[in-house]
Amino acid sequence: MRLLLAVLLALSVAGCTALESLSGITDYFLGGEDNTDPPSELTQYESEIEVEYLWKESVGSGAGEKFLKLIPAVHDGKIIAADTKGLALALDLKTGDEIWEADTKAKFAGGPGVSDSTVVLGTSDGNVVALNMSNGSERWTVPVSSEVISVPVISQGVIVVRTTDGRVMALNEADGATLWEYELSVPALSIRGTGAPIVLNENVICGFANGKLLSLRLTDGKHIWETSIAIPGGRTEIERLVDLVVDPVATDGVIFIASYRGGTSAVLEQNGDVIWRNADVSSYTGMSHDWRYLYVSDVSSDVWQLDQRNGASLWKQSDLHQRKLTAPVAYDNYVVVGDFEGYLHWLSKSDGRQMGRIRITDAAIDAQPVVVDDVLYVYAKNGVLAALKARLL
Repeated sequence: MRLLLAVLLALSVAGCTALESLSGITDYFLGGEDNTDPPSELTQYESEIEVEYLWKESVGSGAGEKFLKLIPAVHDGKIIAADTKGLALALDLKTGDEIWEADTKAKFAGGPGVSDSTVVLGTSDGNVVALNMSNGSERWTVPVSSEVISVPVISQGVIVVRTTDGRVMALNEADGATLWEYELSVPALSIRGTGAPIVLNENVICGFANGKLLSLRLTDGKHIWETSIAIPGGRTEIERLVDLVVDPVATDGVIFIASYRGGTSAVLEQNGDVIWRNADVSSYTGMSHDWRYLYVSDVSSDVWQLDQRNGASLWKQSDLHQRKLTAPVAYDNYVVVGDFEGYLHWLSKSDGRQMGRIRITDAAIDAQPVVVDDVLYVYAKNGVLAALKARLL
């Protein structure tokens, strides 16, 4: 306890600090082990699906042991992925064959974001790097205010970047020049990570560590609206953590966002009004959606299906409790998540039951899987990138 208090005092003196691990305070101070609530052991069950490898390749050293947002991006028949040592690869979606390789030596930490002409990544030492989409050659590198560990977004010739010191920056896609900058103060203690922004109808939507969701105009950064998704409460900085580190998702004029301790909410895109809030489902990993439902991995790695209309819980899958699951992805009639031991789990959309699993590597998977057409792409922390397809037995 004395050690804990000493460290917390150091954090309060140092200013903005990030928790490297997110599954509990014990994880942070004791290196990832929480003896009070250990990860669930995998149990045997009769598989209902068959998973087929289409291809499997390696992207350098991957993200290693760091908590980063290196998530593959898909564009125009290519899948682009990067590692922490500056390697970026573009592979053919169907075959996994290499299209181009860029060895930049940059310390990539967030991305890639993509457009027709540009691949953009953020670094842990506060730079944004733009590569040519056609061949991987470097277009430009510009410094920003602090590290970038969220995925940059490119829209209408503008690159929107989130930095860990609470800034949102817009850069010119052509040359990296700063177009505008918006800053919001961050709490003294916050979770390591920032949610990626999304662009909706000329506005940038992004969440902050103080629990606020903001809308800014893409062209000039003008403040459109803000709303409090989660309000800090409690006597200690730890109890007051309400960070919005989840990437928001949107459909039909509604934005869905989850907070670390403040539940999951639905917000009107037009004015930021909160339509509903489900206080039982908090998350730092993320969510996905289909035509009617949300799928959320909560802070205990339980997976939930929520009704988009009112936030009601329809099922909860707890068999993978504390297995440090990725954000789920909706795939055909399944919901797919990765875990800390390199397994992919297929759950039924109808009731959440386990339908199948496969281990693609012995390293953790923390990047949300990507679905294109009927193929699932997954990127593990050791750099393994695989394409898979599932079918019912």
